[in-house]
Amino acid sequence: MENIEFTLFKYARVVDHYIYERLTGTPEELYRAALHLIKAGGKRLRPTIALLTAKMLGGIEAESRAIPLAAAIEISHNFTLVHDDIMDKDEYRRGVPTVHKVWGEPWAILAGDLLHAFAYRFIVFSTDHGMSKGDAHEAMKVLTVAGIKVSRGQAYDLMFENRWDVTPVDYLDMVYHKTGAMMEASAKLGAIAARASNEVIELMGQFGSLLGVAFQVRDDYLGVFGDPKKTGKPIYNDIRRGKKTLLVLLTMSMASEKEKELLMRVLDPNVQKKEEEVLKVVDLMKLYGADVEAMKIASAYAERAKEILREIRDIVDPAARDVLMLMADYSVTREK
Repeated sequence: MENIEFTLFKYARVVDHYIYERLTGTPEELYRAALHLIKAGGKRLRPTIALLTAKMLGGIEAESRAIPLAAAIEISHNFTLVHDDIMDKDEYRRGVPTVHKVWGEPWAILAGDLLHAFAYRFIVFSTDHGMSKGDAHEAMKVLTVAGIKVSRGQAYDLMFENRWDVTPVDYLDMVYHKTGAMMEASAKLGAIAARASNEVIELMGQFGSLLGVAFQVRDDYLGVFGDPKKTGKPIYNDIRRGKKTLLVLLTMSMASEKEKELLMRVLDPNVQKKEEEVLKVVDLMKLYGADVEAMKIASAYAERAKEILREIRDIVDPAARDVLMLMADYSVTREK
């Protein structure tokens, strides 16, 4: 069985080739900005989910049909990252300066808009790869719903920064919209390319959304306890921005009144933080075991995702399902 890193690398080459051949035009500066984060690397998790799902349910032919859809979900994801970095004022992603740091915010917004448009263009192109017009239309609907959900998730993420009535359930709902929706769409697109039944398409969507939540909880964990050299992102940024991550909410639920005052002060996005105060928040997370509990929750989501794969009977390529199983494990064990 292939290991996950090799699988991601293999599918990344396929998807990147498709994108680089078609995401071209003038003015060149705009297209360079649009390709900046894509060329910086990334895991290509979403297109890999789409291609593996297609292969699992429909074999090599379905995998080939899914390539434009996989490319569409990848550049749509990158569109959200470009705009997310502007909103969060992030200066680095994937180990390189963010698009707005290199080109400025107006160009970054344009670059994101271009990626968004090309995502739909790639789905239109999918009819040249064996997709029927009807299936391409269904793919359009899936990507559109995902875009709406991501916008909703981003809005909640911003709103939560200035609220303290946020619960872990609120967080998990926000994460489903912000991250899970794109992975839900990835799996659905792969199933559509395989001409799967509506029931299987929905099941695969559930698999993707569960995987997305697990992935995001792990992402938040790595933002505090990960190695910046591996993640490519500065450590403790979420704390400085006042993000209501699961780590924060779990710690808040167990902290003393005095500790809650510290948490609320340090996590106020409008207050200048001292480094020692940020480190105290990290210590409280460890003291109350929020790091361990958050990863238990993430692992539960990953396990449920694997159960869904076991429920599906119409499997053409069992090896592809095995790799998707490994991807569920990878979502909660990865270091970057």
